[in-house]
Amino acid sequence: MKLNKLNLDGKKDSIEVLDKIFSAKVNKILVNSVLYKTNANYKGRHAKTKQQNEVSGPTSKIYAQKGTGGARHASRKAPIFVGGGIAHGPKGELAYKKRKLNKSEKKLSIASLITEKNNNKDLLIFNDFNNEIKKTKEMQSILRKFEINNALIILDKSSKDKVEKSARNIPNIKTTDINHFSAYDIIKFKKIVFTESSIKELEKRYS
Repeated sequence: MKLNKLNLDGKKDSIEVLDKIFSAKVNKILVNSVLYKTNANYKGRHAKTKQQNEVSGPTSKIYAQKGTGGARHASRKAPIFVGGGIAHGPKGELAYKKRKLNKSEKKLSIASLITEKNNNKDLLIFNDFNNEIKKTKEMQSILRKFEINNALIILDKSSKDKVEKSARNIPNIKTTDINHFSAYDIIKFKKIVFTESSIKELEKRYS
């Protein structure tokens, strides 16, 4: 299929793209599953408390079982003592299972979301950026010209080097490349923007 391709002057051309990525079947159940797994795996579970067996110290009984008139206790490492282990505290990152996301799931979900953006007229393709854009103000005027105010911009390496610095301080705009975006990134932003070379890289990677 063919899609419109724009240059910075607003002139339109066309580009041939793969139907299996830009006109795929939109599988919302799969997308929902992928987003759930991706979001779950993003969560940082860094908090960790020591269990009773991880606290350092002697394991000897603190006093005799009988004859003291007090409660029965084992070592000072028990959770009821200050400095002892925590009974049901957070266990850290390694204790939680990562949800597996295989390659075919990822590819099909990306194709579904890109197709949906295309169907909703929220997908734009630009020519590669040949000149470096140094100022944020200049980049803002380009985005404003094409009514891009909430977008994920997926660039080829050359274009990324030329525009990344000028775009990084603009609110609701994220610049990335083919290797560093997910289904979660696509759905987070209203529009998705590609360059001609990043389209080719995407097709090579996801076909």
